[in-house]
This record gives sequence, C-alpha cells and structure tokens, in this order.
Amino acid sequence: QVQLVESGGGLVQPGGSLRLSCKVSGFTLGYWPIGWFRQAPGAEREGVSCNGRRGVTSYADSVKGRFTISRDNAKNTVYLEMNSLKPEDTAVYYCATVCVVGEHGAWGQGTQVTVSS
Repeated sequence: QVQLVESGGGLVQPGGSLRLSCKVSGFTLGYWPIGWFRQAPGAEREGVSCNGRRGVTSYADSVKGRFTISRDNAKNTVYLEMNSLKPEDTAVYYCATVCVVGEHGAWGQGTQVTVSS
C-alpha cells in the first residue's frame, strides 16, 4: 500500500537548519507531486512547499528563500531543507501526495520540528 514516512525533525535553535525526508513506498515516486505541509498547535494545516509535476516547485511566502524542496527519485525520497529557522516554524511537518490542503491523497504521520533557544 501507499506509505509516506517523514523523518529528520527535532529541536533546533533559531537560525539553525534541519533537513526533513519523506520516504515513499508502494508506488514509484517518478513525477508524482509531493507537498510539504505543517500544522502548529491551535492552527490550521498549511502548505509549505510543493514539488509538482515536471519538477515545478513552489513555496509559501513565509519560507521563501529559507526552505528548499528537492527529490531523489532513485531513493523514492523527497527532502525539505530548512535554513534560518525561526520559532514560528515550530510545527508538525507532513508530506503528502498532494500540494493543496483538502485534496485527496496519501499523508505521512508527521515529524515534529521545534525551534527554540
């Protein structure tokens, strides 16, 4: 069955970096769109970045210039490189086979990112 597993979250100080991974199984990553989302306590889930069909990428305004999405199809893995992290980036981060919240797709279980001194 289709599975997505996130990893790489953790506690980091403001200004630090993390790289999240989204390992997919049950299908060949190929040109499937993969999105990264996040949900902070008490907030709605929001889109962070998308690696769409034909490699087109997009980012939320709040992370542009700081986050980079990439994929390694040979490893069936999509990455989210996060630099210059801010406390407001603290959230559970999810990957999914969609790029818009509310679209039907498969989701991972999430990985916690905490930015705090």
